[in-house]
Amino acid sequence: MKRQFAFLLCSIIVLPVFAQSDVYLCIDANGNKEYKNTGSTARCKKVDLPPMTTLPAPAKSAAPASRSTPSAPPDFPRVDDSVQKARDNERRQILQDELRKEEKKLADIRGEYNNGQPERLGSERNYAKYQERTATLKDNLARTEKNVEALKRELNNLK
Repeated sequence: MKRQFAFLLCSIIVLPVFAQSDVYLCIDANGNKEYKNTGSTARCKKVDLPPMTTLPAPAKSAAPASRSTPSAPPDFPRVDDSVQKARDNERRQILQDELRKEEKKLADIRGEYNNGQPERLGSERNYAKYQERTATLKDNLARTEKNVEALKRELNNLK
């Protein structure tokens, strides 16, 4: 019963196209309830439903909306062009410094990684420790390469 009522309720809410037709509750010989849009048998009763509320779509304005950037409110703080250029130059310098550090780190990791065959350390008597360090170096190498790529992309976006 609850499932059928929930279905009826969902049908009314989700499918407003069919909400204008009559709904009948029919009970068959076994006592099963069924909702139909026709009441062709004597065991069907019309279900009184509240009227459907519909809203028209908003009308489109005749003038096309401009694609320009919205103007800032008059009390919005402004930055002087020379101050903004200084900030941009500072940002570029910070990104270049960070890129140099990451490139140095990448070269160091590549040298230690040695194309997947790093030299074994004296503390790595157990081969599993060596494999663990090799896997860590590989992860660090991949992460550092991604960092270098991201920094280069960011610098290219500034130009």
